[in-house]
Amino acid sequence: MSEGRRKIAARIQHGLWLIFFAQIVVRFFVELPYNYWVSWLPALGAIAISMVTARSARMRIENRPPAPVEVAPPVTGRWTALNSPADKVPSHGTHNLAQTYAIDIVAEPAEGPERPAPVWFWPLAHRNRDYPAFGAPLRAVADATVAHAEDGQRDHLSRSSLAGVLYFWIVEGICRTLGGSRRIVGNHVVLDLGEGTYALYAHVQRGSLQVRAGDKAIAGQVLGRCGNSGNSTQPHVHFQLMSGPDLDTARGLPFRWRGVGVPAAGEAFTVDEDEKGDERENQTATTSAPEPSRRA
Repeated sequence: MSEGRRKIAARIQHGLWLIFFAQIVVRFFVELPYNYWVSWLPALGAIAISMVTARSARMRIENRPPAPVEVAPPVTGRWTALNSPADKVPSHGTHNLAQTYAIDIVAEPAEGPERPAPVWFWPLAHRNRDYPAFGAPLRAVADATVAHAEDGQRDHLSRSSLAGVLYFWIVEGICRTLGGSRRIVGNHVVLDLGEGTYALYAHVQRGSLQVRAGDKAIAGQVLGRCGNSGNSTQPHVHFQLMSGPDLDTARGLPFRWRGVGVPAAGEAFTVDEDEKGDERENQTATTSAPEPSRRA
């Protein structure tokens, strides 16, 4: 499916979901002038579009599997992977928003406080500062140009209890889907790595970005900090590579972190800050202008 068709499909799908949920709201106040089953047609149409686009993405991967792009890790310290393309593709259960090879990671410091474990009932939520990932620096994975950056959305409380998760899926998830891609990824920054490769950092902390669109970034440079904005149950880093800056039309690309690889779900990994600093110094000493990353 071409980029233009993916864009049209995304807009139609979004419009159908808006119509479907608008009917639900209207039914609370007035009787709609058609049978109840007719109101489900927009939802069925949106699901059909999703199935077609997913099939197209699956066939493309099977027929022309893309080569992984090697980049530096986006963080330092000790982290653990959650949803990972090392375990399944698509890693998040969908190809939408170029998430085919996306990964989620949470901070697991060797020394220091552990992140709160999920509970059934109480407490309903945790404060963001209870999680060691919150406020952790996010670093450029390669020399790049900032294609997009925004950090005005709030960081909400965790969704760490059964009630919180139900609210996340039934209420918040639906509202964010209707709000479009930027409400799902929350505060985010997109880097243009060159050669048609872009890196997305999602759920960034509000007001933490140190770069803006058009800025040049050097590998290892701090871009902002890990937050809990958008469609997120706890402070974590969502990272992915994609073929363009537009989430609605881009395709997901596989990555490989230099010195780490692709950690599987539950696998811990450590990136020393000294290594990132050495890499940044080497980049500065050997080049006067950013160069695009190379495919592995």
